[in-house]
Amino acid sequence: MSKPTILVVEDEVFIRLDTIDRLEEAGFEVIEAGDADEAIHILETCAHIGILFTDVEMPGSMDGFALARVTRDRWPPIEIVVASGRRRPDATSLPDRGQFFGKPYDWPVLMSALHEIAK
Repeated sequence: MSKPTILVVEDEVFIRLDTIDRLEEAGFEVIEAGDADEAIHILETCAHIGILFTDVEMPGSMDGFALARVTRDRWPPIEIVVASGRRRPDATSLPDRGQFFGKPYDWPVLMSALHEIAK
């Protein structure tokens, strides 16, 4: 059985690297992007991504909520997890099946959720 693949979209390098390390230790394959524009390019070229894990606030043409909605519209099977330490979703921020986690992460809860949606 292959490892579930997560696309991590985070502009803060140290947070991104820490997140990648923890996800790889938990058995996930990880691809990284620094902003939504890079993430869209990766999604267009990598068919095996199962989960989008994105920060909300980042530079580029869209924030994480917009990236989540575009992902749901263009790649409906991909599961979506959005995170932020500053902004919380409102009624229209998250697409169907999207999940939100606040920062700092409660790693055991987050890992449990990621393993559950990777099934």
